[in-house]
Amino acid sequence: MGTTTWRRVPKRMLLYSALGVVSLIMIFPFIWMILSALKTSEEIFAIPLTWLPESPQWQNFGEAMNMAPFGLFIWNSVFTAVVIVFFQIILSCMLAYALTQVKFWGQNLLFMAILGSYMLPAAATYVPSYVILANLGLLDTLSGIIVSNVASVFCIFMIRQAFLQVPKELIEAARADGAGDWKILWKIMFPLAKSSILTVALISFVQMYNNYLWPSLIVQSEEKYLITVGLRQFFTDQGTFASQWPLIMAANVFAVAPLLIMFIVLQKWFVRGISDNGVKG
Repeated sequence: MGTTTWRRVPKRMLLYSALGVVSLIMIFPFIWMILSALKTSEEIFAIPLTWLPESPQWQNFGEAMNMAPFGLFIWNSVFTAVVIVFFQIILSCMLAYALTQVKFWGQNLLFMAILGSYMLPAAATYVPSYVILANLGLLDTLSGIIVSNVASVFCIFMIRQAFLQVPKELIEAARADGAGDWKILWKIMFPLAKSSILTVALISFVQMYNNYLWPSLIVQSEEKYLITVGLRQFFTDQGTFASQWPLIMAANVFAVAPLLIMFIVLQKWFVRGISDNGVKG
């Protein structure tokens, strides 16, 4: 090992140590949530603080599941998020293709208008969106949540940036072979940008899964609750909830579990999509 390599070791150790500390700080709330779900109420509020439960209370998870239909809430959230992301990706790919490959008057103006709409506070769109859904008869339905979220400026922007990285030579060669716009989009551009598109889809899925304020405004029936609304309802229904903190923590573990499983399964694609420049050669 050369002298230069030895000099790099302390820097690497310092970097890894710093990253380890930051990672621990970020994951600590999740670890504390799981440990609290296994404690008794007395252990949660004990002074001095107790880190580990003396006897894990695994029954807290069963009691929390029996007190509210969290399985139904999670299904509603996963179902709406998957359908929303599917339509967001389809629509965003088509619009991104038009913005990058089709020349028309006002192209840049349209793109700037799309970005400008991203500057609007989300709350500013709630009243007109509510009125539109009411006129369509979609209030208090999962369809209303889906329809009101199928367009995403974030997805449009990110996929457009990925499509800009596709070599123009490939597009010209495809056109020379007689390929139309639809075939170029789904047979060439989409596969080349799939890492970035999957990353966008994962980010959008997390956003839709964690969506709270808008669904809480348009959904009133318990069987239509998303997990975020169901958790809030479960929290407020407890009244003097100090004695129910272990159950509340167990309910939060249910809510986070699908996202954690998804990240573990798809982390390779997620990291690849972030590190890519938008195109997989």
